[in-house]
Amino acid sequence: MPAVKDPYKVLGVDRKASQEEIKKAYRRLARRYHPDRNPGDKEAEERFKEVQEAYSILSDPEKRRAYDEGGGMFGGFDPGAFREGFASTFRGGFGSFGDILSDLFGGGARTAGGRARRGRDLETEVRLSFEQSLEGAQVPIAVPVEEVCATCGGTGARPGTQPEICPRCRGRGIESESQGLFAISQPCRACGGSGTRVTDPCPTCRGSGRVRRVRKLRVNIPPGVRDGSRVRLAGKGEAGQGGGPPGDLYVITRVDPSPIFRRRGDDLEVDVPITVVEALRGATIEVPTLNGTKRIRVAPGTRHGTVVRLRGEGPPRPSGGGRGDIRYRLVIDVPRELTRDQQAAVDRLAEVLDGNPRAELLARARSASGRRPSGGSA
Repeated sequence: MPAVKDPYKVLGVDRKASQEEIKKAYRRLARRYHPDRNPGDKEAEERFKEVQEAYSILSDPEKRRAYDEGGGMFGGFDPGAFREGFASTFRGGFGSFGDILSDLFGGGARTAGGRARRGRDLETEVRLSFEQSLEGAQVPIAVPVEEVCATCGGTGARPGTQPEICPRCRGRGIESESQGLFAISQPCRACGGSGTRVTDPCPTCRGSGRVRRVRKLRVNIPPGVRDGSRVRLAGKGEAGQGGGPPGDLYVITRVDPSPIFRRRGDDLEVDVPITVVEALRGATIEVPTLNGTKRIRVAPGTRHGTVVRLRGEGPPRPSGGGRGDIRYRLVIDVPRELTRDQQAAVDRLAEVLDGNPRAELLARARSASGRRPSGGSA
């Protein structure tokens, strides 16, 4: 097994570089070569592994000292074992670049309250009438949220006091457990990863730094939303922790059905009955729209299920770009019972409209039956 590459050269730092200089060099190179930023680039992937390997040596004082004393060969350490242990950390995938920095540097900016974390996104539903979904509306909502405690400002400590630095992790929020050549980092068990502990808790939030309350808002629903649409309210989710940004609130629309129309994407659809006579000889009929009624033309010889469109008469498109259409599905209304006069008229019509409309279909069926091999299953 070849020797581990010189970590100083990999990171481009001097052998007397401070931990802060090493950390800055690592951040710069990890950002440059991370697989998320170089998809499919095997060379960048290998370079990223080298950078990770180099940083894992130089960021640990004992490993760095062993490397320096061993003349660049880890002294009594086995480079093969080191590489195998390092490679095992990648078998579950790289993770995002943000995950890498979060694991190694404590999850981002730190404050007196500990690690900065973005607040959770929240969801709630609103019920809209069909008309409100088309026209838009402003609706009230009430959302249970966790917010920063106003009494202690989110520190969790009684006013006039401050959280203390955790003695176990010394404010880092993480603790390391040595396993051979590696040290596995995990959130500090004493402070839960915050880096601090509260000895005199706030009487309002009881030391959590957060309180739960119901937030009341009025939400502007844009015109044209559908059932199940998501309206995002940026920054209206739960408060962040340790100075982190708040999450977002997503409002899910539940639209009551229309007694007339059915929603089909950006369009509306409605069944319109027509008589047999209208289907045969054509007609001009009145149909419903969103703003009253209009007249459309039924062509002579119209078949059952024919669709006629009124373009631009449908709902507004939420993304802009005008309005959808209304599609009228013409349904031939056949009477269940006939009067004596109607029956006589149908009989006279049958004498005129002779012929069998199924003749061609049956001819194709007989032809296919004649080509079927004898003895075959039916």
